[in-house]
Amino acid sequence: MHRRLATALTTSTLALAAVLGAAPAAGAAPADKPQVLAGWTQTSASSYNAWVAARANQSAWSAYGFDWSTDYCSSSPDNPFGFPFSTSCARHDFGYRNYKAIGAFDANKSRVDSAFYEDLKRVCAGYSGGTKTACNSTAWTYYQAVKAFG
Repeated sequence: MHRRLATALTTSTLALAAVLGAAPAAGAAPADKPQVLAGWTQTSASSYNAWVAARANQSAWSAYGFDWSTDYCSSSPDNPFGFPFSTSCARHDFGYRNYKAIGAFDANKSRVDSAFYEDLKRVCAGYSGGTKTACNSTAWTYYQAVKAFG
């Protein structure tokens, strides 16, 4: 019983650390990689912020073997019409590459695509008027593209 409780607490602590962007404790089990990955690929701003923090400190997460590589927005502009979408595209790449690596892509693609769209909309929230409308239209187009072809 104590072993199950300790395992549950360790898993919960690592999942919370992933959401908050904290590095894993020494000796953390890479078997928790799916939970950490899930924490960084949710639609919320806190998930996005946790991923940005982890990306800035990748060496702290090296035991997990995450693929941090990105081609940003692939063959589409990274900053269409001046809208800074590149970081949103990088997180989207992170989700795709790492879920494919653990064989869980199909089960998570829709959520990763939705997180991408939410990230893009957060970029657009910084604009107003017609510029915001143009940004949101561009975000919708990018989302539809990854939803259909990603």
